[in-house]
Amino acid sequence: MTLEPLDVPPALPHAGRLLVAAPAMTDPNFARTVVFLLDHDEDGTLGVVLNRPSHVPVGAVLPSWDGRTTGADVVFDGGPVAEDSALGLALLPGPVDGPEPDGFRRVAGPYGLVDLDIDPDGAASTLSAVRIFAGYAGWAEGQLADEIARGDWYVVDGGSDDVFASDTADLWHRVLRRQPGDLAFLATPSVDPSLN
Repeated sequence: MTLEPLDVPPALPHAGRLLVAAPAMTDPNFARTVVFLLDHDEDGTLGVVLNRPSHVPVGAVLPSWDGRTTGADVVFDGGPVAEDSALGLALLPGPVDGPEPDGFRRVAGPYGLVDLDIDPDGAASTLSAVRIFAGYAGWAEGQLADEIARGDWYVVDGGSDDVFASDTADLWHRVLRRQPGDLAFLATPSVDPSLN
């Protein structure tokens, strides 16, 4: 049985939005994932998987950041590209249009990338949340648009409760469950995709 894509008007991807894998997504890199988009332009798309914590403590790879991350103090598997590199995703407190602290590059709204080579003590006083990712998810020009059109991904809005969730085990379900209309029904699919 072939699954038809859900009849939901596609939302446009842009930095700060979430990609939620469709239940039929079989790629082991992305099955049941929620991806936070860091960049989306004519050259392609870049994001990090939010719900794949590793068992590697932050202190094992970045000792100076040990104990300074939000939620579980582990490195998250950000995606299958450049898994030997680390990205620091951070949240600024206060007004979105305020000044950016040193070592911070705004991505969307209050979200940005923090330079992991800066002094984490100084950063901790200016950032309200930090999470560290090994690797990232990337799509070439037009690739993500094709995958969305095929029904592999749903593009939705998210918030800091998603991006810096302390418990990510059911993030995929939580994000889908709060969506309007048919998307909410996808939060509890059968484990057998042919029954969905």
